[in-house]
Amino acid sequence: MATPHIAAEPGDIAPAVLMPGDPKRAERMAAAILADAKLVTDTRGILGFTGTYAGDGPGHGQPLSIMASGIGMASMGIFATELFKTYDVQRIVRVGTAGAILPTIEPGTVIIVTGAHTSNAMNELRIPGVHFSAVADLPMAAAALAAAGDKKVLHGTVASTDHFYFVVPNQSSGLIRHHVLAIEMETAALYGVAAEFGRRALAVLTVSDNLAKKGMDWDAQQRETIFQDAVDLAVAAIFVD
Repeated sequence: MATPHIAAEPGDIAPAVLMPGDPKRAERMAAAILADAKLVTDTRGILGFTGTYAGDGPGHGQPLSIMASGIGMASMGIFATELFKTYDVQRIVRVGTAGAILPTIEPGTVIIVTGAHTSNAMNELRIPGVHFSAVADLPMAAAALAAAGDKKVLHGTVASTDHFYFVVPNQSSGLIRHHVLAIEMETAALYGVAAEFGRRALAVLTVSDNLAKKGMDWDAQQRETIFQDAVDLAVAAIFVD
């Protein structure tokens, strides 16, 4: 049965889902790594594809879905909830972008996100009287790190924000002091929903720009296409036991 935001029928979505934010990125990823990819949902322009993983190594021939999440924690929260609750998805890996905070982190670096801080109230409301910690699935994070090889990879925390353009005054210094690597917009919601349903989640993010330096960011075309390192690590994570 379709949900209000996903048009797929039962069985159309695999137990493992890779989730970029951009529908075009989902389509490009599906064409690159899935065999017999089938469009299973396009509600509100959010594209989702299912096929079998066509790459080498662990996971080859296994069912895999790739579906966009849209932008922001509210959108991610909706789609992750419906995937876990209605379609019995067992694991989701977000494959997206982030803006680095530390001046030493170069665009193109991949971040395996072990935890996500946020000022959003979505997770704050989960457990009355407790500050909920949004953390990754440890075996999935370890599998992604083990697959990194000589790739430019960091692991650590990010901050998930509601704002793309608005900058909170004096916030960056506090994030740096607490060794937060980057800012993005979806991971804290994904980790919160995964915890709610007892499922597994990870975010593998490519640094697309550095907020401490001007003139280092990618344009829209580069953001859409330069993701292969992150995809490789996401696949290693999604098929871990």
